[in-house]
Amino acid sequence: NPFAPVKTDRDDAVPGYLELSDGSVRVGNVYMTLGKRLKIYDDQTKRQREIPLRAVGRIDCNVLKEWMEKEWRFKELALDEKYFTGREYPSRECAYTITLQDGRTITGPLAEIIFVRPFVSTPSGPAAYRPDAEAEKFLLHKRQKGEPGTDLKSLVFVKTIRLGEEALEEGRKKVRASRPNPAK
Repeated sequence: NPFAPVKTDRDDAVPGYLELSDGSVRVGNVYMTLGKRLKIYDDQTKRQREIPLRAVGRIDCNVLKEWMEKEWRFKELALDEKYFTGREYPSRECAYTITLQDGRTITGPLAEIIFVRPFVSTPSGPAAYRPDAEAEKFLLHKRQKGEPGTDLKSLVFVKTIRLGEEALEEGRKKVRASRPNPAK
């Protein structure tokens, strides 16, 4: 039917939630670029692994090191002499632990883009999927760098991603608990 509503939800999307280091939670359909898989370097087997998002139960970020890096520039283009500007920016190094649906874990560096298309409350139901809502983009990367003049706390990162129907309910509870109660 050419006049039927267009299907806008993704077949490869998995329900779940994403929690950031500042405590905010995003609940909805979690997906990656179409046809992509998570590519993680497995530290135990010393090889790269490709994992479909549907096989993943959770992804956790493990902060290995955080520090304030001094900003520098080259004095002249042709010289390798550098000078420090006096400003600093936050840097963080992370490893990720992927827990599969069957309980196995893989730990190592990861570099992927994750999208979350939110679930919101609508008149048709308490938490209906809203395909017209814009998906939020989050970067999982082994090395993160902030803007000069900011601190480590302002460099927000993805702390955990939980996938599946139980995770979706857990994410909804976390969102409800974090909202201020207007009745008080």
